[in-house]
Amino acid sequence: MITNTELEYKGDLFPSKIITFNKDGDSVYFQTDNNVILKLTVLRDSLIRFRYTTKGYFSKDFSYAIDKSQSHGYNVLEVDEDKSFYTITTSKVICKVGKANMQIVITDLNGQVILEDEKGFHWEESYQFGGNIVKMSKAARDGESYYGLGDKASHLNLKGKRLENWATDQYAFHKDQEPLYKVVPFYIGLHHKEAYGIFFDNTFRTFFDFCHERRSVTSFWAEGGEMNYYFIYGPQMADVVTTYTHLTGKPEMPPLWALGYHQCKWSYYPEAKVKEITGKFRELRIPCDAIYLDIDYMDGFRCFTWNKDYFPDPKKMVAELSEDGFKTVVIIDPGIKIDKDYWVYQQALEKDYFCKRADGPYMKGKVWPGECNFPDYTNPAVREWWAGLFKELISDIGVKGVWNDMNEPAVMEVPGKTFPMDVRHDYDGNPCSHRKAHNIYGTQMARATYEGVKQFSYPKRPFIITRSAYSGAQRYTSSWTGDNVASWEHLWIANIQMQRMSISGMGFTGSDIGGFAEQPSGELYARWIQLGVFHPFCRTHSSGDHGDQEPWSFDVDVIDITRKFVELRYQLLPYLYTMFWEYVTDGVPMLKPLVYFDQEDPQTHYRTDEFIFGNQILVCPILEPNAQGRRMYLPTGNWYNYWTGDVISGRKELWVSTDYDQIPIFIKEGAIIPKYPVQQYVGELEFDEITLDVYFKQGKETSMLYEDAQDGYDYNKGRYSLSTFRLKGSENNLVIQQFKEGKYTVPYAKYKVNLLALPFKVKRIYIDNERAEFESVAFDGKTLIIDKDFTELHITAE
Repeated sequence: MITNTELEYKGDLFPSKIITFNKDGDSVYFQTDNNVILKLTVLRDSLIRFRYTTKGYFSKDFSYAIDKSQSHGYNVLEVDEDKSFYTITTSKVICKVGKANMQIVITDLNGQVILEDEKGFHWEESYQFGGNIVKMSKAARDGESYYGLGDKASHLNLKGKRLENWATDQYAFHKDQEPLYKVVPFYIGLHHKEAYGIFFDNTFRTFFDFCHERRSVTSFWAEGGEMNYYFIYGPQMADVVTTYTHLTGKPEMPPLWALGYHQCKWSYYPEAKVKEITGKFRELRIPCDAIYLDIDYMDGFRCFTWNKDYFPDPKKMVAELSEDGFKTVVIIDPGIKIDKDYWVYQQALEKDYFCKRADGPYMKGKVWPGECNFPDYTNPAVREWWAGLFKELISDIGVKGVWNDMNEPAVMEVPGKTFPMDVRHDYDGNPCSHRKAHNIYGTQMARATYEGVKQFSYPKRPFIITRSAYSGAQRYTSSWTGDNVASWEHLWIANIQMQRMSISGMGFTGSDIGGFAEQPSGELYARWIQLGVFHPFCRTHSSGDHGDQEPWSFDVDVIDITRKFVELRYQLLPYLYTMFWEYVTDGVPMLKPLVYFDQEDPQTHYRTDEFIFGNQILVCPILEPNAQGRRMYLPTGNWYNYWTGDVISGRKELWVSTDYDQIPIFIKEGAIIPKYPVQQYVGELEFDEITLDVYFKQGKETSMLYEDAQDGYDYNKGRYSLSTFRLKGSENNLVIQQFKEGKYTVPYAKYKVNLLALPFKVKRIYIDNERAEFESVAFDGKTLIIDKDFTELHITAE
């Protein structure tokens, strides 16, 4: 028996004293006498990267998450030292590195501690797999709260939680279940009215502990790879979120139809059933832009094929659906059926594109087609081949969008429901096992799908949706939250998931309205549609195993409520499109939790239900049955009740009564909300005017309206229209100024201006300093119609 060898468990290891340091451009290197190196890189004055190695040198620096197209730069980078610390100073923060143990303290310029190591970086040698289990622990501050981490089914504030990041096919998950489908190792800390962020860019299985094990400690660790994290300083949560979103990338503008209402089910077949569903939407006058085909459209669940018994002429069917305003979206999974007569399988086999086990054979697993092999999407050549497979679907048949499912990757009838850990991946020339590649497999599939759909959709914009994702996936795809359940608990979860995803950089997300598993009551479906129309991605989807879930599956009240709220979404499309433009341009989240909206109000720190849709609409869903209203919190400011017109001051909790066909909706005082006429689908109508709802304010407020051709890429060439409206109201006057930029000419000529809660009787109207007679602008005391190119509208009682 051999004892006391070097291979015995050593426990946690720590950096010892720093013996050398040197500065090289934007980076400072520190090395300890036990061979630990810290590379500290200042990317921006408020963005610092910390990268550690324990082997005396760094491996190749590679990340799928970081958007390499983004440029960075700082204003100040100074390095000083004293007896105990090396001090790195930027124009925003001061970072001290302890000479004795490499521990980090980050303060603002006033000396307020933002983030401080507890044990700091440490590691545990992993002899089973090789490499290290890398660990980081930080001291939690008094009253600190934690947000983010993407797709989690927990309270919005993660204080007291321990969470796991491992992309998992989690059918019918429940509240607080871990892990789920997506991996976003980014969180926001908030204490003493200052916010910061941590992005732990490590694709191995990772864990985060927010004062769960020890009340005063927050920690994060990974089962392999590097301790590689980015520190982002606010001090506003908005600054943290936008910096993180710039770092990991932003999407391009979607086609406007992708923001409409979508209908999906597992499964709509044959063709007659699809036509029955789409025809019923038009008959009932419920707007809808997209119909989805699940795996049953395929021949034996083989990707890129059609079941000709169900769909004898798919090109003709897709064209006929398009004539009626429906865009067809089809599912594509990663499992490729092992079938020597199947052309996709033949190509991948010939090119050696499938994932392999460590000792050579192809990874084999059972999914819907039966036994399958799986492409290695971490190989650039495989992604290029995969992209090319979409030519027939997109170019020839006319499909408008693709959704990627089962891409965690999910495998049936095996422990862990995924690939064995010994499966090998190319990882863009950085060969690795599935332990490292698992969490990014789905993102790289979505990336390859995006590249194919974009290539064959051009000059139109692609539409992709994925179930599994890692940080940065938003550059390629939208997402949904997976196989939820028709329950009131899941309605609560969906509300929080969408807020969390939005502040985690992945704004274009939705839930399966009504629940995927089981069957909702009519009331639950109605309450879900009332919430879902305020989520960036809006789709009803169900398993089909538990009954029907189209709006007409319920009573006439539910049909009417669905129509009412979907119509509201279509009216608000210009507002939603403007929200998306802010997200694409500046990384601004489309949904804003109340703590994001006003982090200085401690009452917002634990609110879960209310959120800001865009910048100026406050939404609070009804989350329990038989409700005739609810208590909710109004944040700072004055707010108009959308249904009654009453103005209520914020920073207080109140009871709001609502009918069955309403939920609490409030509009920020001073907002100008643009609206389109109701359409059954995007592009159905040509209209000569749009509506501007003007909510009077005694004071100032700014609103925006972004428009372009609603598809295509001319917006990147300056062919867009951005109107900035500046409202200034007083006791007897209302002035609205419009500032326009961009080279796109909108197709309508007029604004219909609705004046809401004007506190005075109008005596005169001036447009661009010229008096307008009431008849010339069709003024009826509340509304007027003016030219869209006005510069200043002045309404006065004087």
